[in-house]
Amino acid sequence: MRGDRALRILDLDVSWPPRKRRGTQGDDWLVTDTSLEPSREGLTLKKLKIPKRIEQRYTAWQAIRHNWGFIALHLGVLAAFIAGVSWPAVVACLGFYWMRVFFITGFYHRYFSHRTFQTTRVFQAVMALLGTLGIQKGPLWWAGHHRFHHRHSDEEEDVHSPLKGGFWWAHIGWLLAYNRDDTRWEEVKDLVRFPELRWLDRWYFGSTLLYAGGTIALGFWLERAFPTTGVTWLQIFVWCFVVSTVMLLHTTYLINSGAHMWGSRRFPTRDTSRNNLLLALITLGEGWHNNHHRYPGSERNGFFWWEIDVTHYLLTMLSWTGLIWDLRRPPAHVYNEGARTV
Repeated sequence: MRGDRALRILDLDVSWPPRKRRGTQGDDWLVTDTSLEPSREGLTLKKLKIPKRIEQRYTAWQAIRHNWGFIALHLGVLAAFIAGVSWPAVVACLGFYWMRVFFITGFYHRYFSHRTFQTTRVFQAVMALLGTLGIQKGPLWWAGHHRFHHRHSDEEEDVHSPLKGGFWWAHIGWLLAYNRDDTRWEEVKDLVRFPELRWLDRWYFGSTLLYAGGTIALGFWLERAFPTTGVTWLQIFVWCFVVSTVMLLHTTYLINSGAHMWGSRRFPTRDTSRNNLLLALITLGEGWHNNHHRYPGSERNGFFWWEIDVTHYLLTMLSWTGLIWDLRRPPAHVYNEGARTV
């Protein structure tokens, strides 16, 4: 009964692809009927206008110009040598890193990309907001690209397959070489109908500013709370915003690259996905990537008890609060198939 009054609406199908409507030059839009709104008569369809997806390859100069923030963030790591280090800065850096890894793995990946559990609309919006703190664009952009990856994994259409350009292309090249303001709306037709998600997908950068300001405020408080440690607000900003974010980005990227190159294969999937314990540890369970590609609808990536999957443990604890429920598991035949190769 609880699921009926929550997000069962998302299982409804709507016509796709959307119709294209011409606009002024540089202002094309897609018009679709995917926004469902409650009314006295039930659910009604509302016309929804969303931006047209852009597929634009950059020249070398354009790549530098359009990715200046990304480049500056990485160069900003060098500021750690100027700001110095203290134990509060290191503890805060690791705390914010692990917290945001979970926001990406538990919310952006296992919920928005694969819908492996159910929740309320309010907590759905909360998860989306927390996910934007990972500074990996909005929830619709992230989920759309990830769903497309599963649909075409390691095929020609897969933009971040290591088979296309090796490790560095899969790791980071695919992000920098193209205009990546390209939400794949056709892949997220179950989510695009929620205006709050569309709003967060458009204004995700506001969370970056909010997070940056939060680290500075935390730094000023720590200066006063632990004056003998030598901690400064600049340390906290550099370590919690800059260093922690760079660590987080490359942790995520390693699943696109390393998890398709290094490790073992329990299941003979049609792609190059691998299971890798080290990647599972640093990504809170995402390193069991071959498992995941065998059955992406599972909330847990570590199919067996010895496969450490911290995201699964945290989502299970979150389910005890009643905020999420119906955590999906692999069916018996998948376990049986995997057990034959253990």
